[in-house]
Amino acid sequence: MSDQVFLLPDLGEGLSEAEIVQWRVAVGDTVTVDQSVVEVETAKAVVDVPCPYAGRVVALHGAAGETRPVGQPLITIAPADGAAGGGEPAGHATYREEERAGSGNVLIGYGTGHGAAGRRRRRPRLSVAPEPAPSAEPAPEPAPATAPAPVLVSTPAPDPAAAVPGGAVALVISPIVRRLAREHGIDPATLRGTGPGGVVRRADVEAALAGTAPPSAPAPVPAHPGATPSGAATAGRTAVPVGEEDLVVPLTGVRKVIADKLSRSRREIPEVTIWVDADATALVEARRAINAATPDAPVSLLALLARVCLSGLRRFPQLNARVDTEGQRIVQSRGVHLGIAAQTDRGLVVPVLRDAHLLTTRELAVALAETTAAARAGALPPARLTGGTFTLNNYGVFGVDGSTPIINHPEAALLGVGRIVDKPWVVDGQLAVRKVTQLSLTFDHRVCDGGVAGGFLRHVADCVEQPALLIANG
Repeated sequence: MSDQVFLLPDLGEGLSEAEIVQWRVAVGDTVTVDQSVVEVETAKAVVDVPCPYAGRVVALHGAAGETRPVGQPLITIAPADGAAGGGEPAGHATYREEERAGSGNVLIGYGTGHGAAGRRRRRPRLSVAPEPAPSAEPAPEPAPATAPAPVLVSTPAPDPAAAVPGGAVALVISPIVRRLAREHGIDPATLRGTGPGGVVRRADVEAALAGTAPPSAPAPVPAHPGATPSGAATAGRTAVPVGEEDLVVPLTGVRKVIADKLSRSRREIPEVTIWVDADATALVEARRAINAATPDAPVSLLALLARVCLSGLRRFPQLNARVDTEGQRIVQSRGVHLGIAAQTDRGLVVPVLRDAHLLTTRELAVALAETTAAARAGALPPARLTGGTFTLNNYGVFGVDGSTPIINHPEAALLGVGRIVDKPWVVDGQLAVRKVTQLSLTFDHRVCDGGVAGGFLRHVADCVEQPALLIANG
């Protein structure tokens, strides 16, 4: 009988590795079926791992503190002394004795338990482990036609008659998977496992429930996306005509830059979003009055909102900053380089108005109009699309009220403005129809706490509701 290599099993849904905490056996020790051989720690718990083989330990794969991937060798077991030659291999008698007694060790699906009366069971083997040489023990006779139905997944020891195509015993390791199959009346023997060594995973059970693939014979893989092989089973799915393919858009150019930057922002920045509704009636009226006085140089609402942002950043400079992760420091910018999110045919870009704090409201309006026009035309040089310290995002132009946008890395904050619409509002104790907008602030929690962020957003909302505050604050 050859050595048995026990691979680290799947200890739970989505867990791809485990750290060895301590070995409970050493090289040279003799182990029995289902004996706990190692304690490992996963992302969810610390568990003891039982070994499904009996014999002598000849190798431990990994030391305490080492992380092992699922499906990689964990321990190697050699036949016990005297197992070679004729007769029953060492460990088989012990296994059947434990099976009759019931070890109760069902932590990860290898445990033995009481089977149906009058039925003999062979020791289950992982298909991912090397197959042992044929033993002298005669194979059990097949169950008669009148025998009870194969034991479902709730029984820890699998039935040799309940096997997947090819004769391999269906392997169900996770208790979650066993329970899910049992609750829906699914026999795991009818499923082809997609886990390491053919292990039946939760996704396999869910696929069977959804009818996305025949449990006993997965649908053939098309030669190219969208194609359906001739004669392929289409039960439970919509057939795609041959030649009809998905649209593939290469992630290059601006889209790649956007994807990389937003992905990095999500990875590095612990962002928080807060919001508040504001009565923008006075702001709309102020803009109307300004443009009526100087129709040749109109001022946009975006320019007024930019002026509000600059006022807030002057009072709360903590948000006009970035985090230097390598230097382990927060860098507050002396000037405000205001980014303006602009949607273009080539994707979302954020052109920057450098030293925006030095511009008047009218100069802001002119700079914003020129910058956004150049951005949509694709005429901005790369230097104009980097170096921002704070971003203003007017997503209200798309007809939405609110958003939780991703911060433009490496900035620390972003102000979002929703659409301005008529809503009921209480004014001096009386219900009235007012121009209302939702303001949201997404900020990097590393640069400030909620008090600073809330103070900034409240100041912005107050300026929107009372534009005279902009004049009072300079």
